Amino acid sequence: MASSTEIAHDFSPLIRVYKDGRVERQFTTPRLPPSTDPVTGVQSKDIFISPNPEVKSRIFLPKINPDDPPKKLPLIIYVHGGGFCIGSPLNVITQGFLTPLVSQIPAVAISIGYRLAPEHPLPTAHHDCWAAFQWIANHALGSGPEPWINDYVDVSRVFVAGESAGANLAHYIVAQAGINNSSLGISGLIALHPFFTQKEPDKMIQYFYPNSSGSDDDPKLNPCSDPNLEKLGCSRVLIAVGEKDRLKPRGIAYKETLENSKWGGKVEFMENEGEDHCFYLFNPSSEKAKELFQTLIAFISTK
Repeated sequence: MASSTEIAHDFSPLIRVYKDGRVERQFTTPRLPPSTDPVTGVQSKDIFISPNPEVKSRIFLPKINPDDPPKKLPLIIYVHGGGFCIGSPLNVITQGFLTPLVSQIPAVAISIGYRLAPEHPLPTAHHDCWAAFQWIANHALGSGPEPWINDYVDVSRVFVAGESAGANLAHYIVAQAGINNSSLGISGLIALHPFFTQKEPDKMIQYFYPNSSGSDDDPKLNPCSDPNLEKLGCSRVLIAVGEKDRLKPRGIAYKETLENSKWGGKVEFMENEGEDHCFYLFNPSSEKAKELFQTLIAFISTK
């Protein structure tokens, strides 16, 4: 039977959903196999955090000199963006972002996977990310299933980072970690060009999340409605926004929400002048991208 060409839902430039249920992802990027980077020596390998459902993630390890004394490194838990419906922890964009970051700090990083909407409606992504964090937390005593975490990670220096919708998911992880008194020591949350819902309902989010209003009254979608915000499980948050990004006001609102809450931590804020949404992922060699990169390195390196 031929596929229908009649569109039921058009959320360009991300996805279209056809009346026969077919989902067309309009923005895709190539996936890369795990490897050893020839320039930095950063190694990567794929791990299955959840065998059922099968959710693949990727871990990155900086070049280790066997002659150096053993040293525990900070851990970056990274959540990719893409409107909850596109993106991958295994693609060339994620690899290109994390490899130099891991090399220069140095740090271990885990790019966690989650199932995508609309095939897996929200809050599936939130639940998958929290499950991934709990799997990582099982290494707190040095006896978890992944040797790279056991051998090389300082579990008292964990950073949770995400861009766009990934920043929404990163915030959710840290919020849950605070509520549940996580055994990992989260040193900071990094929200890059964050996506949170507004008072006006978002039609795409309403479609992805049938049990939600798609507006700012849902604490999974906007921290301003979270009654437990004061328990946010870190003491430092770095927020970056793009000057030309239509989501800039949401990042500013996030900053103000944190500052006006009873959380009591420190918010660091930067605006990427003249830049649009997540520009640094697509033009990492630009001067503004390098400036953002150095800010990230400084934030993670500060003890």
